[in-house]
Amino acid sequence: MSKAQATSTDSAPSHNQLDTKAQAWSALFSEPMSDLVKRYTSSVFFDKRLWQADIAGSLAHAEMLAAQGIIGAEDHASIQRGMAQITSEIESGAFEWKLDLEDVHLNIEARLTQLVGDAGKRLHTGRSRNDQVATDVRLWLRGEIDLIGDLLKELQVSLVDVAEQNVEVILPGFTHLQVAQPVSFGHHMLAYVEMFKRDAERMADVRRRTNVLPLGSAALAGTTYPLDRERVAKTLGMVDVNGSPVVCQNSLDAVSDRDFAIEFTAAASLCMVHVSRLSEELIIWMSQNFGFIKIADRFTTGSSIMPQKKNPDVPELARGKTGRVVGHLMGLITLMKGQPLAYNKDNQEDKEPLFDTVDTLKDTLRIFAEMVGGQFNPATGQKEGGITVNAPAMEQAALKGYATATDLADYLVKKGLPFRDAHETVAHAVKAATTHACDLSELPLAVLQGFHPQIEKDVYECLSLRGSLNARNTLGGTAPAQVRAQLARHRARLG
Repeated sequence: MSKAQATSTDSAPSHNQLDTKAQAWSALFSEPMSDLVKRYTSSVFFDKRLWQADIAGSLAHAEMLAAQGIIGAEDHASIQRGMAQITSEIESGAFEWKLDLEDVHLNIEARLTQLVGDAGKRLHTGRSRNDQVATDVRLWLRGEIDLIGDLLKELQVSLVDVAEQNVEVILPGFTHLQVAQPVSFGHHMLAYVEMFKRDAERMADVRRRTNVLPLGSAALAGTTYPLDRERVAKTLGMVDVNGSPVVCQNSLDAVSDRDFAIEFTAAASLCMVHVSRLSEELIIWMSQNFGFIKIADRFTTGSSIMPQKKNPDVPELARGKTGRVVGHLMGLITLMKGQPLAYNKDNQEDKEPLFDTVDTLKDTLRIFAEMVGGQFNPATGQKEGGITVNAPAMEQAALKGYATATDLADYLVKKGLPFRDAHETVAHAVKAATTHACDLSELPLAVLQGFHPQIEKDVYECLSLRGSLNARNTLGGTAPAQVRAQLARHRARLG
C-alpha cells in the first residue's frame, strides 16, 4: 500500500461514523461545535412540524432521481421503504429527535441512512438544505392555507346565520361612535361577512404564489445533475389552474425568497384586524351601558373578586392576539430587509413567527365561528347560539341619537329644498327636539311646520326607525329587502 493510499484509508470515516456525525459537514472542521452554539443554532424542536412536507418532498425528489437514472431502482425502493418506517415512527411518537442533528432535515436523513444505508445518502443528490427547506415551508404553508380557507368559510356561515335571524332587528349605526342612522342588525353582521370574504380571497391568492417549487435550485446556483424539476412539481401538486407545473425560475431567488411567508402573514394580520374590529364591537355591545347582546357563558369568565362579573375574555384576547400577529409581520419584514443574496442563516428565524401566526389565526377563527354561530348540542338535537341579541335595547338606543335626522333632510329635498338648506333646517329641528328632550318623531306637526311649511303629516313615516330602514332600498343598502338579497347571494356562494 502506498503512502497516499494509507493516508486516504486512515482518514476515511466508516459508515457508522457517517451515520452518527453531528453535522453533515464535520469532516472539514478540527473541533466539535460547542453545546451553546448547538442550542443557539438548532431549529429541530420547532421545525420538526415540517416532517410530513419534508418526507413528501424527499419522496418526490427520489422518484425523479430514479426516473432520470441518477439513482437506481433499488435505491429508490429502499428510500421509499425507509421513509415509510420513519413516518410510522414519527406518528407513533417513537422517533428520536436529536439536537445534535440540528433540524428536521438532518434528523430524517440520518435516520433514513441508518435504516437503508447508502441509498439514504444518495437521496441528497442534486439538492441542498437551502432549496429543501424552502420547499418544505411552502408545502406546509399550502396545507395550512387550505385549512384557514375552510375556517374562514365556517365563520362566514356563522355570521350569515346570525344575520338571517336578525334582518328586521334595528341597530343604531354609528359614526365616530355616535348614533348616526338606523341599520338592520343583519346588515351590520354582513359587513363582517364581506371582510372575511376578502380575507379568503387574499388567502387563495397567497396560496397561488406559495405553491411554487424551489427544489432543484440546490444551494444557490442550480446543479450539474439532469434534474426534471417540473416532474417534481407535478408530483407535489405545485401546478397552476391548468395543471401545468410551476417552478421557481431563478435559483438564487428560489432559495432566499420568503415573500410568500411575509405575504401570508400580511393577509393573516389583516384577517386578525377584522376579528379585532368585531371583537371590539362585541365587547362594547355586551357592556351594561349598551346591553345589546349576551355572549354564552362558555365563552366568558368571571372575576376573582367581583361575583357579578361576566367578562368577554375571548373577544378581548383575540383583540390582543391581533397585535401579536401584526408583530410577527413586522418581524419577518425586518428579517428580510438587509439580506444579500442568496440564503443566509437569518432565514431560520422565519419559522417561529410564521408557525405562531398560523396557529393563532386558526385557533381564533375556529373559536369565533363557534362563538358567533353556536354549536350543536347532541342532548337537544339543536344548535345553541353563542350570541343572544337584545333587540329592544338596540331599538331604544337608536331612538336616543336622532338617527332619522337625515331622513327628514331627504324628505325636504324631495319637497324641492336644496340639500344644504334642508340640512340647516333639520339642524334647527334637532336643536328644538333636544330642548324638549324628545325624539324628532315626537315633535308635534305644528312645530315641525314652523321649520318649513311644506312638512306634512306623512313626515312621521320617514321619521320612524322602521321607515328609515325600509327607505334605504338600494343595492348594498340596509333595507330588509336588500339584506335578504345579500343573504341569498352569500348562501349561494358559501354553499
